[in-house]
Amino acid sequence: MEFAVEEALDELYCAAPEKFTQLRTRLAAAAKGSGDSEAARRITASRKPTTAAWAVNLLVSGGTARAALADLGERLRQAHAAMDGEAIRALTAEQRRLVEELTRTALERAGIASPSAALRDDITSTLQAAVADPEVTERLGRLTKAEQWSGFGDFGFSAAVSGPSKTREKARQPATAPNTKTKSREARAAVAAAERAKAEADAALSELQSDLARARLRREDARRRLADAEQALTAAEDAYAAGKQTARDAADALKVAKR
Repeated sequence: MEFAVEEALDELYCAAPEKFTQLRTRLAAAAKGSGDSEAARRITASRKPTTAAWAVNLLVSGGTARAALADLGERLRQAHAAMDGEAIRALTAEQRRLVEELTRTALERAGIASPSAALRDDITSTLQAAVADPEVTERLGRLTKAEQWSGFGDFGFSAAVSGPSKTREKARQPATAPNTKTKSREARAAVAAAERAKAEADAALSELQSDLARARLRREDARRRLADAEQALTAAEDAYAAGKQTARDAADALKVAKR
């Protein structure tokens, strides 16, 4: 009978990190015992997820999180393709709310009551990457590490900036005397283009503000960990000095006793 390797892998990647290795060994042995050497190989080759990856794997297991992220990503791509500024603004706000909500849910399911700033940031970045990139969305559930989101992913900007623009090309053409209707259409088009550009700039600024906030959190977390390490070092040095003095006192006492 063929071994249910897909179900086994889903179970493995949702296992708590401290139980991963033991479960991987047991599942690989079960696959090998069933005669499915390929399944055993795939299971054995599975890498242990980081805590952030495990929390996201738990989040999407048997839930609707993956579908919600994929749906939002598709709507954002359509809005950017259409250069619909109003839709981009609304969907960007929706993205922020969804990612925050799913981050909280992931931490709750993982039983992590007091996550570090770095862990929360890794989960948030992974969910944002899933919105931006369908390939990341497909990997959810079997992640081994946090994913990183750079800008808008494959949303992109619909208007390329390389090469001469139509406006510059028209400027090089012989001047004509456009009628009033033409001027009006051009003015409306210019306003619409400016509004779309502003919407995209606002959306980009919003995400940059989020990046800045996360960077500040990482900095504070690093400072805290450095302070903790310095305290531990001081304590270790003090303990070593005290131990060294105790050894000296013991040696002196031994010399006296031998006399």
